Amino acid sequence: MFFLTELTAARKIFWRNKMRSFLTMLGIIIGVAAVIIVMSVGAGAQSLIINQVKSLGSDLIGVLPGASDEKGPPASAMGIVITTLKADDISELLRVGSTHFVAGTGYVKGADTILGNDHEADTSFVGVNAEYPQVENAEIANGRFFTDDEDRSLARVVILGSTVADELFGDSDPVGQQIRIKRVSFRVIGVAKSRGVSGFQNQDDQVFVPLQTAQKLLLGINYISFARLKVDKPENVDIAVADIKNFLQMRHKIDDPIDIDFSVRSMAQGLSAITQITDALKFFLVAVAAIALIVGGVGIMNIMLAAVEERTREIGLRKAVGATRQAIVRQFLLESVFITFTGGIIGIVGGALISYITAVVAQSMGYDWNFVLSFSSIFLGCAVSIGVGLAFGILPARKAAALNPIEALRYE
Repeated sequence: MFFLTELTAARKIFWRNKMRSFLTMLGIIIGVAAVIIVMSVGAGAQSLIINQVKSLGSDLIGVLPGASDEKGPPASAMGIVITTLKADDISELLRVGSTHFVAGTGYVKGADTILGNDHEADTSFVGVNAEYPQVENAEIANGRFFTDDEDRSLARVVILGSTVADELFGDSDPVGQQIRIKRVSFRVIGVAKSRGVSGFQNQDDQVFVPLQTAQKLLLGINYISFARLKVDKPENVDIAVADIKNFLQMRHKIDDPIDIDFSVRSMAQGLSAITQITDALKFFLVAVAAIALIVGGVGIMNIMLAAVEERTREIGLRKAVGATRQAIVRQFLLESVFITFTGGIIGIVGGALISYITAVVAQSMGYDWNFVLSFSSIFLGCAVSIGVGLAFGILPARKAAALNPIEALRYE
């Protein structure tokens, strides 16, 4: 009964000073909204990364040049050029390395302004071998993919991504036409079916050339940037990873594990490492956003201290007619919590709305972005707002309760 009476009084005081109450809880609104946005957008970004990795397939294994520990990225992933991994390593690995391999390809990449049909397209070219469609589950919409013989003979043939084909040839059939990459003429033999964004790369905005052609005619290198191998069954991935490590260690004549010059990662390992990194980043950003809540709490404490000064005569009158110290403390704490809780609810709604808009925009741009609004983030927003109200409302409440009723009634 007393609680309902005090809650009603807190609500009336809130509406009596609407502008001051709103400005008081603005810091809480911003802080709680920031926490909700960071947790929701962070979870959405995490889902984007995980979905992109999953889109590559759970039966794929990546091989990269450069050593790394089990949980860290290889040196080549940090932009360092390492030349220890060769195309022959992968071809021999597929031939005798394990019975679980279905297909595999090495990759090299470059970028250039591609000319064709009196048009140009700024895009990337990818050197792969003839097993690329099987590894990546890619399909050809028009024409064909190149063969092993064309790769070995340095054939100047190319497969266009659907976006590049549209930019260069529009409604015309590109198959059989000529294009130029780095001043080298290529014959278009196929157009890839549209795949969208996969593995953080727009698969439609690139062209594919035979691996050895890309190495020797376009890039002038004798190594590959990385390789992917497809395994017959996902449950055989761990065995295949061990087979790759043993084979490459023998082929590179490495006796001491400290001298290993390659890294092998399954998609499951990649997902685990990415999840750990994004979780750490997400909670770090939440901690940063929580600073706004502290600032908002300090603002509430200052406003409530000013309110004690303004309501000194009211406090004196209440104490004169029998209000106890506990009742005064409870009243001011309830007012503080009412303000912060109301601000928390507004912050949750605002944060959820902004997070939803972010997800819709990301999805409209073709990204596999999930809208995630967890119960834990809502609970955290409510709990933190109440906690801030209690923590920063206790000092003004105790100051009000400590007033002498006679002196308070004389206060001008």
